[in-house]
Amino acid sequence: MRLSIRNPADFWSGLLFLAVASVFLWIARNYDFGTPLRMGPSFFPVVLSVVLAGIGLTTLLRSFAVDDARLDGFALKGLALVTLGSILFGVLIERAGIIIAVSAITLVSAYASVKFAWKQGLIMAALLSAFCALVFVYGLGVPMPILGSWFTD
Repeated sequence: MRLSIRNPADFWSGLLFLAVASVFLWIARNYDFGTPLRMGPSFFPVVLSVVLAGIGLTTLLRSFAVDDARLDGFALKGLALVTLGSILFGVLIERAGIIIAVSAITLVSAYASVKFAWKQGLIMAALLSAFCALVFVYGLGVPMPILGSWFTD
């Protein structure tokens, strides 16, 4: 019995996921792991790497079982808008604060969808902004401004 790759996209994606997971596991190998209650600097990267390796292995094995699924096209608009949203977040987080930065990344990234609607986008931006402010700034004490230097003295 000879194994043959039936879905090259899944095969190469699985290999890429496994390679990235391996690199991050290798980088985190010299840091203290800690425990779930007292996480060390390598805890989060190791856990995410194991999850990514599991996804990669599943995708790789799937490439031998599932036939190639053809894609209709490449979503260049979506790629550009999600990338722009991430850049906007990085630029705005210090100057405008978490409320504006999260709203910007949410709206710009949501606009990438063909099903985008302004009402739903604005509601999602408001909810995510409030959630992030409550969890990260107030709950976890992450030193991010709610409103940045543009809105304060």
